[in-house]
Amino acid sequence: MPEILCLIPARAGSKGVPRKNRRDAGGIPLISHTIRAARAATTPSAIVVSTDDSEIVAIARDEGVEAIVRPGAYAADHSPVIDAVRHVLATRAEQGASRADVIVLLQPTSPFREPGDIDAAIALFLASGRTPICSVYQTEDAHPARMYRIVDGHLESLMPELASVRRQDLPPVYHRNGSIYVFGPAEVASGRIISDHMIPYVMPVTSSVNVDTEIDLLLVNAILEERAEAAK
Repeated sequence: MPEILCLIPARAGSKGVPRKNRRDAGGIPLISHTIRAARAATTPSAIVVSTDDSEIVAIARDEGVEAIVRPGAYAADHSPVIDAVRHVLATRAEQGASRADVIVLLQPTSPFREPGDIDAAIALFLASGRTPICSVYQTEDAHPARMYRIVDGHLESLMPELASVRRQDLPPVYHRNGSIYVFGPAEVASGRIISDHMIPYVMPVTSSVNVDTEIDLLLVNAILEERAEAAK
């Protein structure tokens, strides 16, 4: 069986939503939703949180998963996530852990992925001959045919050939939701998690909320409150 590592990158800094990864989301820290989904998935061999935040280290350990402290050089606003991945893999190698054959990157800002999504994305990766997987959702009104640049004070359509087409007649397009990336050692070596040959794992828009702003966090809490009321 392949060694499958779920890696949850959760640095302390966030400009859009301060302390984002440990903000309250339905009565628990936002990151706890991702940790619990990973723990409930059946496929992963190990789960690791990578962070430079001592409070997130404590949350991870309280949730029963390993936390690896990330150096500040890998936790700045401009730091690529691949640096955190490489640091975790190197640290685990020093600790004597098995080499990861599959890396599953789970952003803690996506609280609505299900354990089954994680297992299904991993299965798709293995069945595809280990081609990288990226989770997406189908856009509706936020279609590039409805988008414009402003050039010399005028609107310039990104897709002029489709600018007048009815929404329901537009060709489907998909948006990365940041929820699940599955890749292997080859992508780590190349330094490219996102590439032109990824296979999509399509998720519903209702599972694709990604917390980048305070409004997103309000939406997450509203959805969680509604779910809690419905469960009573």
